[in-house]
Amino acid sequence: MAKKKTAKEAVKKVAKKTTEKAVKKADDKAAAKEVATKKKVAKKTVKRKKKSTEPTRFQLIWGVYSSSMREEARFDYDCRKDADKKAEKLTAKGKKLYWVQPIKEEIIPEPEVDDE
Repeated sequence: MAKKKTAKEAVKKVAKKTTEKAVKKADDKAAAKEVATKKKVAKKTVKRKKKSTEPTRFQLIWGVYSSSMREEARFDYDCRKDADKKAEKLTAKGKKLYWVQPIKEEIIPEPEVDDE
């Protein structure tokens, strides 16, 4: 048969459990404070503004391509008729097909030179 615990033993056991819980809570609070201070430090960092970039500019030109996707000629946007004529001439000349396709090309601004 199991031995009955006395009142003193029961009180000691309860007291031991409560002190262990108190120690754990204290450790948790200390850890929570450390985390909170780290978060506060992270919030204080200054966010840098991104440099506003100018939008890239493109120009549209007409390209004459062969059936092997080789670029044969380039024409300005306002010279579409010339590009069509070139494609027809190349098609009539050989067995390959040629066609006109628009090309978007980025405009690279030239650096400004100061004359002093």
